Amino acid sequence: MNSFRRLALRRLISHQDYARSKLSVEHRVNGKPPCSTEYKLMAVHDFADWRLEIGGLVERPMTLTLDDLRALREPHSQRVLHNCVQGWSSIGEWGGVPLREVVEMVRPLPQARHLCFLTMQDTGRDEPSAEGAGQFYEVVDLELAREPQTLLAYEMNGGPLPIKHGAPLRLRVETQVGFKMAKWIERIEFVSGYACIGKGMGGWREDNVFYDKDVEV
Repeated sequence: MNSFRRLALRRLISHQDYARSKLSVEHRVNGKPPCSTEYKLMAVHDFADWRLEIGGLVERPMTLTLDDLRALREPHSQRVLHNCVQGWSSIGEWGGVPLREVVEMVRPLPQARHLCFLTMQDTGRDEPSAEGAGQFYEVVDLELAREPQTLLAYEMNGGPLPIKHGAPLRLRVETQVGFKMAKWIERIEFVSGYACIGKGMGGWREDNVFYDKDVEV
């Protein structure tokens, strides 16, 4: 089924554009925000001290602040349908930087095949609705990172991204089920493979809940 699903669905590109009147009154959310003192202090100061590290198999490793991301361009905005693996859906508006622009800035090396998103969520402390421990992470294929509606989002519904939805930065991949869209991101690592990351299944939930890494909608 995996090969058939990838063949049938991976080639499809999301061009969602729902009307503002369709926005959900309350966008549901899974997982609990980080509760470390470091994260709480950053939140109190509007994440002025937060940094996004981008490295691994790239020509130009970078460290960006939230202001740096905002200064890259006017926020790209998209109103899209979030599909949760639990069966619910919700329409929200997300604003931020298209991930493909960041990919172009850091210049992946030829052997880079995936992006690993490391978050500030410690699953031994910040329980994400499943058993397991360790730093929450997700792996996304480089081809998905280059899709037009794959976004590093720092805004939601016209305002700053709320803490419960992943502030200061979260991932949006509109052709994938919601659990792939890592929240509270602090590092992006370009890698050739993911067998040695976590338990080697391509994400924290894949490691601990046995979801598949590729979950095209």
